[in-house]
Amino acid sequence: MRLILIAFAAALLAGCGVETAGTAATAGAVKKQEVEQGKKTMEQASGRVADSMSKAQQRLQESDGGGK
Repeated sequence: MRLILIAFAAALLAGCGVETAGTAATAGAVKKQEVEQGKKTMEQASGRVADSMSKAQQRLQESDGGGK
């Protein structure tokens, strides 16, 4: 009977370790996805800023040229 209890306890503990490893792997995958999405958002924002600056520069040049 004692051997059965020890075997059962070992099986339960082993199961918890597998679940913890699976949870950690899932959390890691989610974090990786978040980082990739953040990079995409940064790239989009940088592109928008560059586009806005280019348009502002163009307007400035047009206003300087039109006033002369």
